[in-house]
Amino acid sequence: QLQLVESGGGLVQPGGSLRLSCAASGFILGYEAIGWFRQAPGKEREGVSCISSSFGITNYADSVKGRFTISRDNAKNTVYLQMNSLKPEDTAVYYCAVLRQCPNYGSASDWGQGTQVTVSS
Repeated sequence: QLQLVESGGGLVQPGGSLRLSCAASGFILGYEAIGWFRQAPGKEREGVSCISSSFGITNYADSVKGRFTISRDNAKNTVYLQMNSLKPEDTAVYYCAVLRQCPNYGSASDWGQGTQVTVSS
């Protein structure tokens, strides 16, 4: 059974860092493009970053460029989202999902359950 599980969320002060993990089971994550999304209260879910299945091509939303870094460890079947210089507006539930290709965020499927990130002093 194909499954994605996010972890690594939590409460952090503005300017702090978190690393989110998206672990896959039931399929080889290295064969897939993977996207990170987030949904804040009262807002629509938005694509944050993605990484292609080959060549490690990445994409970032303008709001996170220069602060977030996506990477993958195929040996661990895991994709990471390193988030630095966090701002209160980064507060949201973060999800990972399989994409048909990066950065086609509209093609997302096989969503994880999400992990809460709260940036607050």
